[in-house]
Amino acid sequence: MNIMQLKQYIEAGEADAALLEVYEKQALNHAKQRCLQLIDAFALRFGQHEREVVLISVPGRSELSGNHTDHNHGRVIAASIDLDVLAVAAARQDGVIHLESEGFAPETVCLSPLPTPETVAAGTSGALIAGMADGFASLGLPYGGFDACMTSQVLRGSGLSSSAAYEVAVGWILNALYCNGTVDAVTVAKLSQRAENLFFGKPCGLMDQTACAVGGMVAIDFADPKEPVVESIRFDMTGAGYALCIVDTGGNHADLTADYASVPAEMKAVASALGKAVLRETDEAAVLSSIKILRESVGDRAVLRALHFFEENKRVCEQMAALKEGDLDRYFRGVLASGRSSFCYLQNVYTTVNVAEQGLSLALCLAERVLAEARSAWRVHGGGFAGTIQAYVPTAMVPTFRAVMDAAFGEGACLELHIRPVGAVRLA
Repeated sequence: MNIMQLKQYIEAGEADAALLEVYEKQALNHAKQRCLQLIDAFALRFGQHEREVVLISVPGRSELSGNHTDHNHGRVIAASIDLDVLAVAAARQDGVIHLESEGFAPETVCLSPLPTPETVAAGTSGALIAGMADGFASLGLPYGGFDACMTSQVLRGSGLSSSAAYEVAVGWILNALYCNGTVDAVTVAKLSQRAENLFFGKPCGLMDQTACAVGGMVAIDFADPKEPVVESIRFDMTGAGYALCIVDTGGNHADLTADYASVPAEMKAVASALGKAVLRETDEAAVLSSIKILRESVGDRAVLRALHFFEENKRVCEQMAALKEGDLDRYFRGVLASGRSSFCYLQNVYTTVNVAEQGLSLALCLAERVLAEARSAWRVHGGGFAGTIQAYVPTAMVPTFRAVMDAAFGEGACLELHIRPVGAVRLA
């Protein structure tokens, strides 16, 4: 459809069925208005109403289990959420990508010749765009230029993977415009990780991109990261009477790259000392039997982080089984154990560079005070050091929980989320 046809299609309600597969019924009208406003923004910026366009939605994600395990080929449980990146795009024939994201400076990337990691500015959105195009080229997939307007509900720095949603959105635009939608979600996720690693310069794992691209609640085993095993889990947390609340503590993310990078680096240092590339290739017994040598060669914190990895990997299996069996108490015990391990052994709740700032520690303390007598659970969320915590809050207690968190961290700090059933999708 061209711009005007797509707008009329949405206004007439013909897109409602597709939108309801992505958005909650009560959010349908808001979703339609977002789509229409974005289409208008595209028309105002790029004109040429006869151009065929695609409408793309990619969700953010919430990590449910497996804190800092994916980069050492571990296991995770993650879920897509009902906050998304929305994009309208049309192909260009000159090999140039123009992408305008609401609230940010426009990005222009020329694909002839294809950029390389050395020719782009690391740490920029342009680097991610260039990396996605290069990724398609590396697999021999068709690619090309496009114009796009984008808007995002996935808050930056919130632990909900705004960067992964952005990368997957760029990949899904290329997929829709040049590959007729034939590239599968896991492949787009791998290319997104590659773009972030090689072009953006962040040594992330593959969990975020996979959760955003595949969607729903998923267990992912990265034993072979080239072919991760992705298994959908059917469990209705909302139907069970719980809200998945994310609390944004507003922490300062400046200069935390070294903190994030130290986690996979120290885990891999333990593995290397045992003659392996990653921890998944060894086991807890090998670490414990060599603990004296490891303490001397890689340090105590690296050993603690390795031991966290092995226990967390086992927890993922336990929690996956609990969800399949509908045993919420057992699942919540795993959530609390994961949070304790992250605080004590993984040590990613605050940065040692600025120990006076401990928003995550405070949020976890307040969550425990509010929810201690309830059937509930809470833990650090995502990469840690600054950012967000996660809590499973009984529906009736959400107003109280939100009031406490907003009082401490500012109005709107507490987000009540729902698990979205689908990942990256072309809406029309």
